[in-house]
Order: sequence, then structure tokens, then C-alpha cells
Amino acid sequence: MFRKFFTLIGTLAILAGGIGFIFMLGQMRPKIEPTEIELAPPSVFYEAARAKPVKLNVYGQGEVRPRTDINLTAEVAGKIVRTSGEFVVGGAFAEGDMLVKIEDADYQVAVTGARARVAQALEALRREEAEADLAKREYDALGRSENPSALALRQPQLAQARASYAAAEADLRSAQLNLDRTEIRAPFQGRVRERLAGEGQFVSPGAAIGRIFSTDIAEIRMAMTDSDLAKLGLPLAFSETPEKPGPQVTLSAFIAGEFHEWNARIARTDGAIDPATRQISVIAVVDDPYGAGSDDGTPLAMGLYVDAVIQGKEIDNAIILPRSALYGRDTVYVIGEDDTLEKRTISLVASDRDTITLTSGVHDGERVVTSPLRGAEDGDKVTPADRTNLPGSEGDVTPEAAAVAEAIEPGAPQ
Repeated sequence: MFRKFFTLIGTLAILAGGIGFIFMLGQMRPKIEPTEIELAPPSVFYEAARAKPVKLNVYGQGEVRPRTDINLTAEVAGKIVRTSGEFVVGGAFAEGDMLVKIEDADYQVAVTGARARVAQALEALRREEAEADLAKREYDALGRSENPSALALRQPQLAQARASYAAAEADLRSAQLNLDRTEIRAPFQGRVRERLAGEGQFVSPGAAIGRIFSTDIAEIRMAMTDSDLAKLGLPLAFSETPEKPGPQVTLSAFIAGEFHEWNARIARTDGAIDPATRQISVIAVVDDPYGAGSDDGTPLAMGLYVDAVIQGKEIDNAIILPRSALYGRDTVYVIGEDDTLEKRTISLVASDRDTITLTSGVHDGERVVTSPLRGAEDGDKVTPADRTNLPGSEGDVTPEAAAVAEAIEPGAPQ
């Protein structure tokens, strides 16, 4: 029994000694003091803002169309006996040129008959005037004090003769007008789009014998947004005047593999918004597109599809930045002198796929962040690098720019 007791005591003593030894070793090991690790500020690219005069051009597209495009119709019935050499598809004509001649024999006869009736009516009128004058003198010779009746003075007969003469003259004018209408003349300078009748064909009044369009003015209709109108400085219902001409336009297109340009101007707007697209159209015009308005002899042909650059307002001090600098609708981040971020609200006047143009919110020379920021707040420290020193760009690359380029993944979403 004593043996078991001493064995237990010995075991406990050994365990106590081991625990004490381990504790002593722990006390002898040097203590490691915790230290704070300072993270480097996030790396960002920036571009220095540069204020300069900027013209806010607007880009559009449209089809060239004539101002006037009509059916050429016959006003009298008859057989076509002659057509002009210009009355062919694509033929050019001047205002007043005769394009089609309708047989006029019947209309010549009608004019001759109408002239004869005018002569007869005139003779009858003169006879009645003489009879009325004679009746008046005879009545005066009787010396009666009462006023004579209208019938005694032959006034009804005189009025009837005058009406007959007026009717005969009207018939003559109508017959002469129908005779003149046997010559179908061009109402304006233009070209033939389509020919629908030829010599020997009988036409009736109102029948279409061709389709023609004017070439004095060409029009190009282009859809614009409300912001486009603001860039152009145009009101919703604009119409040019000599005192207030419309913005200048440069039209361009490739024809037979060659590039051509034409000068135009904005003449008016539609004045109403398209309910389907919520846009409004502006109309550009070119004077004499087949003559003086051509490009070294290349006309601005109807039906041609053209690109347009419209000159907008000029801003004296505007700043153009990469589109990547824009956060949300109207926010950018500026890097202060102490390399901290400052959130700015800007006045955005124009933007496209690559750039934004602003007039306030950023000052000339300030550094604007152009790389992605995640969870950025005012006062955050950053490591800036000029984006013009990107690896692969012209000029020497600074070590800071190279480090930032490695830290930032190009094209990361904002």
C-alpha cells in the first residue's frame, strides 16, 4: 500500500516539474512587440486639365432630297404630239421649258369661235348703248318733269348686252387658257425622275405624264437630340433669316471610290418632336447642288446618303477630358496638392464615346483622375501618375507611371 502511494507521489512530482520547466522556458523567450503596417495609397492615373476654346460640333447623317418633287400632269385632254429632248429620265430642264405638247387643233377652233362671239357681243353692246342714248335724248326732248322709267331708257336691255359681252370675254379667256395648256411647261428648274407617257399617247385631264424634281435647292433632314440643339444654339422652332443665318454644315460622301465634300447650312427645324424617337429634325440646304453647289463638278445628287458635320457654339474656356474621368452623370475626382482626392460636380456640355467636354467644376492645370476608383471618398490619399506617361506612349516613362500601370488593370469598370 505504501509502495503505491509513493509511486503516485513520484509521478505527480515529475509532472509538476515538467510543467514548471515549460513555464520557465516560456518566460525566458524574448517578447515580440506588435507593429502597425502602413498600406501604400492606391495608385491612379490622372490627366492635367487644359482650358482652351472649343467648337461644339454635332454629327449627323441623312439622305439628299429635292425641295420640290411632283407629278407632271395634263390639264387638258388630247393626244401627245411632241416631247422635249429633255423629257427623259435624268434629263435637265430650266423653268418655263416646254416638256410635252398636246394636239391643239380643237382648242384653236374653240379660241376662234370664242373671239367671234366676243365680236358679236361687243357689237350688240354698242348698239344697245346707242339705243339707250337715243331714248334718253328723246325723253328729254318731250320736256316732262317726272323721272323716266328704266324701261323707257332701255337700261335692262343695256345691262343684258353688257353681261353678254362679259360672258363672251370669259369664254375667250377660258378657250385661250385651254389652248395654252396644250403646252406643258416646267414650273421650275429641275430634272426628270420618271417618264410615264410618250408621243402618240392620249391623256386626260389630271393624268400623270411624268415625275420631276427641282434642283435649285437640295435638302438633308437629320434627327437631333435636345442636347444636340443646345450645342448648336438652336431653338425648337428655328427658321433662318438674312439677319440670323443657320449654322454651317459640311457634307461628305464617297462616290466612285473618291471622297467629296459640299457646303451647306441649317435652314430650319421641323418645329415638332417625333413621338416615336423623341427627337427633332433639322433641315440642311444646299443651293444649286448640280451647279455652283457641286464639289468641283461632282453634284450633290438626289438620293445620296451623306455624313454631316454641323458647326456648333464656340466656348472660350472649355476642358476636354477622357471619358474614363467621368463618374456617374456629372462627377469627376481631382487630385489635390497633397495627393488627396476631391469630388467635383461638373457642367457637362458635350460627350462622345472617347471624351467629355465641360465648362465648370475643374480649373485649368488641375489633375483629374482618369483610372477606376472603388469606394473612393473625399480626402483619400492616392499615388498619382500622369496618364500621358503610360508605357508604350511617346517620351520617357517615369518609374511612378510604370508602377501605376502594373497596379491598374486597363479597362476595369468604374
